[in-house]
Amino acid sequence: MLTRNHAKSSIRRSVPVLAVTAMLACSLCYAGSKPTKEKGEFRTNDLVEIVTLDPTIMLDIRYATSNNFTGKALYPEARAFLQREAALALVRVNAKIKKYGYGILVYDAYRPWSVTKKLWQITPQNKKMYVAKPKVGSRHNRGCAIDVSLYDLVTGKPMKMICEYDDMTERAHICYRGGTIDQQKLKYLLIIAMNEEGFMPFSREWWHFDYKGWKRYPVSDMPFSEL
Repeated sequence: MLTRNHAKSSIRRSVPVLAVTAMLACSLCYAGSKPTKEKGEFRTNDLVEIVTLDPTIMLDIRYATSNNFTGKALYPEARAFLQREAALALVRVNAKIKKYGYGILVYDAYRPWSVTKKLWQITPQNKKMYVAKPKVGSRHNRGCAIDVSLYDLVTGKPMKMICEYDDMTERAHICYRGGTIDQQKLKYLLIIAMNEEGFMPFSREWWHFDYKGWKRYPVSDMPFSEL
């Protein structure tokens, strides 16, 4: 027979489990079909296709393929867009690093908000620090964030960095001291060149950079076909 004390004990044990379950459910799902409406005035979107400004910038748009951490294609096309001022800054970075024998390789740029929502739902709970909350939106959704690496101008092949794109471990962190000396040099060459043109690095991903003034642009969900 279940006594009152046993019942109380059972409830106490159940509460933490129920609380955690509820938190997980809330964090895994965002019911809104559109991004939360933001207050304030924003600049008009001026998203441009990066390669139209500089065709020597190489693309490897991972979310247009299954070669990403989700294992599935999330974009219908392998294209990359940025707000014009950010795109022009990236062109300057590309010109700057050519004297070292490298070019810019783009993994991702503008990302429709609906894709950010999918990424949040797919990402395991213990890795969500690496993805944006759909309720808030990503700087990628504003056209002011870009994921980049380097490629060799002579061979056209991507440089081997400390870790692969979308590595969700400490190896991706800027402060990570592992890897070879050459890989560390490449990481900081990229960070310094990008920073000089107004791109701020993200501490947990050596490849991710936010362009200055990103708050002036709205979170968008326009598909590539409309750009």
